[in-house]
Amino acid sequence: MTKTRTLLLILILTAVAGTACASGKGRTSADGQPRIVNIINFIRQTDYRVEDADRKLYETVCRQVELVNRYNLPATFLLEYDALINPLYQDLLKTKLKEGSEIGAWWELTQPQIEAAGIKWRGEYSWVSHANIAFSTGYTKAERERLVDVYMQKFKEIFGTYPKSVGSWFIDAHTLAYMYDKYGIEASCNCKDQIGTDGYTLWGGYWNQAYYPSHLNAYMPAQTTEGQIPVPIFRMLGSDPIYQYDDGLGNERQGVISLEPVYPHAGMNRKWVDYFFDALTEGPCLAFGYAQAGQENSFTWDNMRVGLEMQMPLIDSLRRAGRLRVETLGESGRWFRKRFKLTPATSVTTVSDVRGEGNKTVWYNSRNYRANLLWKKGRFRFRDIHIFDERFKSEYLDKPGTGNQFLFYTLPFVDGFIWSKGDDRAGLMFVKVDNDGRAEELRLDNPTVKEHGRSVLEVSGTDQYGHTYRITLRDDCIEVSSPDAGNDDTWALQLHAAPEAPLPFTTINEKSAEAVFRSYAYSVGCSKGRFEKADDGESHVLRICPDKGRIVIDCAQ
Repeated sequence: MTKTRTLLLILILTAVAGTACASGKGRTSADGQPRIVNIINFIRQTDYRVEDADRKLYETVCRQVELVNRYNLPATFLLEYDALINPLYQDLLKTKLKEGSEIGAWWELTQPQIEAAGIKWRGEYSWVSHANIAFSTGYTKAERERLVDVYMQKFKEIFGTYPKSVGSWFIDAHTLAYMYDKYGIEASCNCKDQIGTDGYTLWGGYWNQAYYPSHLNAYMPAQTTEGQIPVPIFRMLGSDPIYQYDDGLGNERQGVISLEPVYPHAGMNRKWVDYFFDALTEGPCLAFGYAQAGQENSFTWDNMRVGLEMQMPLIDSLRRAGRLRVETLGESGRWFRKRFKLTPATSVTTVSDVRGEGNKTVWYNSRNYRANLLWKKGRFRFRDIHIFDERFKSEYLDKPGTGNQFLFYTLPFVDGFIWSKGDDRAGLMFVKVDNDGRAEELRLDNPTVKEHGRSVLEVSGTDQYGHTYRITLRDDCIEVSSPDAGNDDTWALQLHAAPEAPLPFTTINEKSAEAVFRSYAYSVGCSKGRFEKADDGESHVLRICPDKGRIVIDCAQ
């Protein structure tokens, strides 16, 4: 080979390598771990809480369409029935929205849809937020099916096809399965985890990303193909992974710290938005990362303009840099169904703190459980572990709910919100146990987070005595070990809860913790190590002791 050809080959390889390094930032599609953003704007025709609502809500959607068109961003616009039958919205979305975006259904029920299905309207206004009126949980199975038929027929009459995406704060399992079986929907979305916000509680579910729901409970991830509805549900609103969970602790309802562009301390704040997207694009995510941007039109353009006009060019720049994949909800649903036969393991990791307090968090999800690890003010704890069981039936599956709230839960093993009170925070902590059984809390400083394949996340840290501890999160279990300690079993995991917390535990055996939650019995096993009752008062619930330096908590039901 001549010197000229050799030099040319070196230059070509150097250029290719440089391109690979640049495009690899954020690890989008190159290694099969895409970071996906859906821009979802859902549309109400009217809102009794807004003066001159019909005009302001329509103007808001016009501005949203202009904004996504300006950056050529594919977006999903979801229509309530009252907006669907309005010629203004029909013409706007047919003529102004650029090709590549999507029109689908927003499943809040309004007076025109209810009456078109032959059901008596019970609201004071033509749209209300009461759970037993505005959501399918408030109707019988036969009524739910009629409501779906009425909407789908009208949508096809207007747009020539059935919608592929149907979103809502929540859709019950019977309605979702009916939409899939009869009309072939391909994706859905529901509200982030929250307690009491607007009267809606969804707590303990698959944190962010997406899951296949159980046939018995649309909030509960299924464990088997036979037990699941094959429609992925994507979690909306982009929760702050560190601070949303504890927000409002001690109050009847949580606040909102999310990507929604109307909140000055979150989605309207450039510093917070940069922090959120840095976690999305740079943090370990296992199968894929996800966020939903956009806003419901009820907030009106004046309130969302600053946040949206800041977020959209940022999303566009991240897309152009290869760090994000922006697509419609329907496209994400089709990709998910093609790639995953069962709900995959995913993670959300934040090791930088937007508030500069040094706090960090790791979320892990699989089809069997979710877990949250939190480092806050120099202390470490498992803040949350909730177990998933597709057999846990929703109380709204067979009969309508009543009142202005709905409540959806999974099965708690550690609940750092409901079991806490004020500064007395519940959690599962590392402790050092002396010969008399007294426990000293251990820290887990300087954490490192590593991915192993597409389903295993390993977190390591060091205590104040220099001992290393390793937490390995697998799709069916949590393994904890101390490589430095060898067979030294003077450490343990200890579960703490505030006094009078509503704990579910009924019996603590050596190899299992038995529990009952909302009349449903379940257990959490320990295939390596052993459970024992803590003996220092009701605030310390149980202790998990290692066997030859290892603990394995079995989370698959």
